[in-house]
Amino acid sequence: MLLIAENLSVSRGGIAVLEGVSLALAPGRALILRGPNGAGKTTLLRTLSGLQPPFRGDVHSTEGSLVYAGHADGIKGALSVRENLAFWAAIFAGGDVDAALEAYALAPLADRPAAALSAGQKRRLGLARLIVARRDVWLLDEPTVSLDRDATAMFVAAVRAHLAGGGAAIVATHIDLGLDEAETLDVGPYKARATALDDFDEAFL
Repeated sequence: MLLIAENLSVSRGGIAVLEGVSLALAPGRALILRGPNGAGKTTLLRTLSGLQPPFRGDVHSTEGSLVYAGHADGIKGALSVRENLAFWAAIFAGGDVDAALEAYALAPLADRPAAALSAGQKRRLGLARLIVARRDVWLLDEPTVSLDRDATAMFVAAVRAHLAGGGAAIVATHIDLGLDEAETLDVGPYKARATALDDFDEAFL
């Protein structure tokens, strides 16, 4: 297994939002996270990726096997599209910049400063860095925001190529990506029980 969570509880602001989540992600598998805004999907992804500690439970993965992509695209506006990808490839000792450009139809924009890109182009560049990162597990929070239908198809193709190469992915999304091979995890049943407040606590809320 590439990623295992055991009886995992995650918190936001020190308060548990999800509890009792267990999952195991094998090579070639994808998991779609479902749930309304504020349900804890982002918090779960951040905890799985190691960006914040679990409230309770355990997460197991091989060191250096995870990459997280959140709402920020993680690009440098002063660098060109190619330079951004080369930067991330160097950071991660990663993959083929040209392949990443082709996967997201960015080759015609390779020499353009990232600051001059549209919102959708910036998003495509942010997702292309996953390819050069060459990490086994992609943890993705609403990756298709700002993408049109064609760009969303590019993203789905990139995910499928990643899975075919033995990688895995967890994707939080509200749309149907057409990844019929993916399993679905609705976080709703894992909503944490409300913490009872004593009179002292209540006075400060």
